[in-house]
Amino acid sequence: MHPSVTRAVAWIRRRSENIVAALLGVMFVAFIVQIVFRYFFNFPIGWSSELSVIAWLYMTLIGSAFWLREEEEVRFDLITSRLGLRGRRVVGIAVAVAAVALFGLAMPATWSYVTFMKVESSSYLKIRLDVLYFVYVVFAAAIIVRYLGAIVRLVRGEAPAQADITKTSSGL
Repeated sequence: MHPSVTRAVAWIRRRSENIVAALLGVMFVAFIVQIVFRYFFNFPIGWSSELSVIAWLYMTLIGSAFWLREEEEVRFDLITSRLGLRGRRVVGIAVAVAAVALFGLAMPATWSYVTFMKVESSSYLKIRLDVLYFVYVVFAAAIIVRYLGAIVRLVRGEAPAQADITKTSSGL
């Protein structure tokens, strides 16, 4: 990969990590505020719950699209872990093509739905739902770009890394 692209991707990853951390903080504060108001003041508030759900949604989609590395994704590698270098490349290409095709085919309907939702707003915070759901369009576009890059790398001969369950990041 070109050094300027590598630097840009690293910068985007760092900024998305900052955003995810900030959203986690917002979610935590909203959760604590909800507990205090409900159990200490006997005055349940709905906006804190809505804010927590929105923060979780944005954390998940932004984190998955921009922060999570390919080797950190959840995978079912019972078959690919037994394949050689060429087999992993072929399966990797097939998966990447399927992801690009499926997200690409769904994009017009996704866009249509998100833009249609401008007529609705959230219950407590009154955020228009098209603004709220636009993060999914960004997520889908990022996934398409990520897997197009994977196709290019795989076609050039780079094989996907073999899963190493002994690494700390493996989820064990």
